[in-house]
Amino acid sequence: MKLHLLIPSLFWPGDSLPEIYRDLPLPALETLLAKSLRTEEKSQGVEAWLCRTFGVAKQQDWPVAPLTLQADSAGQVTAEGHYWLRADPVHLRLEHNQIMLADSQIFRITSEEANQLADLLNQHFAADGCDLPSQHAAAAQQKLVFLPLTPDRWYLRVAETPALQTHALSAAAGQDIHALLPSGTDNMRWQGYFNEIQMLLYEHPLNQAREAQGELAINGIWLWGGGTMPRSLNCPYTQVWSNAALPRSLALACATEHAELPSTATAWYQSATTGNHLAILDMLQEKTQYDNAYGWRESLKKLEQDWFAPLLAALKQGKLDQLTLTVISEHGDKNFTITRDDLWKFWRTAKPLAAYAA
Repeated sequence: MKLHLLIPSLFWPGDSLPEIYRDLPLPALETLLAKSLRTEEKSQGVEAWLCRTFGVAKQQDWPVAPLTLQADSAGQVTAEGHYWLRADPVHLRLEHNQIMLADSQIFRITSEEANQLADLLNQHFAADGCDLPSQHAAAAQQKLVFLPLTPDRWYLRVAETPALQTHALSAAAGQDIHALLPSGTDNMRWQGYFNEIQMLLYEHPLNQAREAQGELAINGIWLWGGGTMPRSLNCPYTQVWSNAALPRSLALACATEHAELPSTATAWYQSATTGNHLAILDMLQEKTQYDNAYGWRESLKKLEQDWFAPLLAALKQGKLDQLTLTVISEHGDKNFTITRDDLWKFWRTAKPLAAYAA
């Protein structure tokens, strides 16, 4: 049995906190990294890695929106034949001449709230241009149609394919958005939409009520992941294990088995069958996006206990034939592949995690 772990943010981004690695007890992880065969390639982010791995070609963007829509809609809306963008609700805040973005990892939004805000946008942007399935007949004549299929994953169907390139929400979360706004020959029109939407949402009574209750206002949407449904996908794995929307959607599109990520490697091993498995350990990513150094250290310690130590033991016992760790970071995508025989290579001595970060 083979296991491939995708681990965004295993390394802390930037060089501002060199002390963050100090006194981190990670003997199993450091052994796995030291004994592995390492390769590296240019990083394009988690979404790009997943799309490339599943044989999805890049369009103007990596077409995340039609892929996740197909899964989120449960057959009620078809992604085929249309151009879709993700239009996820966000909180925007002005700080020292920067516009900082927070996503739904930071705030709570209900289905009722999402529907109210999307209805407001659909009424405002009502115009000639496109048709929709009968269950969305109220919005059938709108040029831009917002569909809040889940509270924090909204979709925008566009009548005509825009000349637009966007940045993934994962790249914008916790960041100043000035350099991350859509680009392309249609960017001025879409940045105009972006500003219109901010004004509309800012004035909505729902947001005033949220702020009165101490909740963050939903005062913007983030457009990203645009495209049409890919014609062909190819999954190299027997089963995908993840709590995130995109891996689940890719597995569904490939008719590949998918399951929620177990809490520990031991629980995973008890559930998994023979084959080649992909598991996404993304609990460190939010900590780096929002500069939560303490949370990152504590989460990494838990990964050591719950995943790296049991997997090292499984390799030693011959229960696992091969383990690959792919680390997504700003310095590049680094792959560490290890087999049981590699554990005997005594000359590959363990180094602190910081040695692999740069």
